[in-house]
Amino acid sequence: MSWTEIVIEVARDHAEALSDALMEAGALSVSVEDADEGTDAERPLFGEPGMEPAEAAWEHSRVVALADETADHAAIVADAAAACGIAPVPHYSLRPVAEQDWVRLTQSQFDPIHIGKNIWVVPSWHDAPDPNGLVLELDPGLAFGTGSHPTTRLCMEWLEAHPPQGLSVLDYGCGSGILAMVAEKLGAAAVYGVDIDPQAIESARYNSERNRCNINYYLPGDFASASHPQAFGIVVANILSSPLKLMAPMLSSRVAPGGMLVLSGILTRQADEVAAAYAPFIKMTVWAEHEGWVVLAGQSASPQ
Repeated sequence: MSWTEIVIEVARDHAEALSDALMEAGALSVSVEDADEGTDAERPLFGEPGMEPAEAAWEHSRVVALADETADHAAIVADAAAACGIAPVPHYSLRPVAEQDWVRLTQSQFDPIHIGKNIWVVPSWHDAPDPNGLVLELDPGLAFGTGSHPTTRLCMEWLEAHPPQGLSVLDYGCGSGILAMVAEKLGAAAVYGVDIDPQAIESARYNSERNRCNINYYLPGDFASASHPQAFGIVVANILSSPLKLMAPMLSSRVAPGGMLVLSGILTRQADEVAAAYAPFIKMTVWAEHEGWVVLAGQSASPQ
């Protein structure tokens, strides 16, 4: 099957409505681009994690709709314009989409990732560059955490530098389970993962099974009622600064006496305020920084 892209340039106010209307009119997918891309008028569109712009559109937006090559493209545009009150029908152009092996093209964008000294995150369609390293087979998916983001990388590097041999580990906000799996492969005695997203729990369990890791994953409510240690030798939480601050009492209470707490998902400029939230419980300091993100680490007081 062959496809055609319908390209329409519109003002910001119409981009979102037109995108929805094109889908209703028969488009297979729709994306919005900066119509000024490559010119002096090009503008970035981004926000901090958890605070992304409410509307993914630029002042001059280019709406690109994918349709079947044999579809009535004029009718799709006319119906969409009418549905969202745009008159006259906007000018559009058509771009043929070349036949490609989409699976192979997508896979080619994801190579093995080398982290720390000896950790490799390897998609299933690649061979491990160093079979003797700590190798995780992990494909890109819906749950956050493939090692490509600085916060995940920082936590993995911390675990490699502080092997949890014989310790219990809690990964709070486990996402794909990548940090829990690293801890297990580095010799942790027992590893538990918690996440609020059922999709993440499903993904983490699948990834752990593929990597032959024995890890217990829970939603928060299930974790509260499950049988497990009440405090852990290492607690890792790679989330975001706001929830981390709110969870300071809870996460600190999960750290065993003399245990370690590791926090990430924190921008460099947010480090002091997050550390301040944990100060009544555990003194947290910056262990490392990468691309504007930091990992904080601190040790719970040892028993007297």
